[in-house]
Amino acid sequence: MKLLLIEDNPELAHWLARALREQFFVVDHVANGDAADDLLRQQRYDVVLLDLNIPGLSGKGVLRRLRERRDPVPVLILTAAASLDQKVLCLEIGADDYLVKPVEVRELVARVKALVRRQMPGKANDMACGALGYDLRTRQFTLAGQELALPPRERSLLEALMLKGGTTASKQELIDTIFGLDEDASADAVDLYIHRLRKKLEASDATIITLRGVGYLLRVRDEV
Repeated sequence: MKLLLIEDNPELAHWLARALREQFFVVDHVANGDAADDLLRQQRYDVVLLDLNIPGLSGKGVLRRLRERRDPVPVLILTAAASLDQKVLCLEIGADDYLVKPVEVRELVARVKALVRRQMPGKANDMACGALGYDLRTRQFTLAGQELALPPRERSLLEALMLKGGTTASKQELIDTIFGLDEDASADAVDLYIHRLRKKLEASDATIITLRGVGYLLRVRDEV
């Protein structure tokens, strides 16, 4: 999963980004509202973590513009302001959740997962593609009931395909999902990770197919 952290306190941003990456999230960070607004017009994220008191365009301004564009990305407000009026206003203009600093990482991660779950059909924690299972609570994969251990990038790619719910993901979508802004993105790397995942799935009925010119699709083999 890929998150956008919008936070102007450098120490807090560094701590949050590190803690979230340790939980296998891909995290991009920006420190002001104008940069955040520009980035949100170009990139897709699973969840946005938004501080309200940021330089340039305010946090509320970022949120308003996001919803004016009808962008449905879940937004979790992270703020030191515990005012009920402020919370109600943020929820009214399009925030999905509101968390007062200081934050506990376990709670933050649980709320992020809950926001992702709300976007899925059935809002379930457990997903499956044939013998391939995925538990959103633990973000672990199983294959025929056994844990499927994956390196971080392969895990992020397979997670992105699973969360697509049987729809196609373009190569650019996958590049954007598994690489952060400060990393060297590579289309060839996506092909390599797809190849490795196919090898790990080949004994099962789950497979990744290529739709030329369109992208990749996680399907049950008999349905291909």
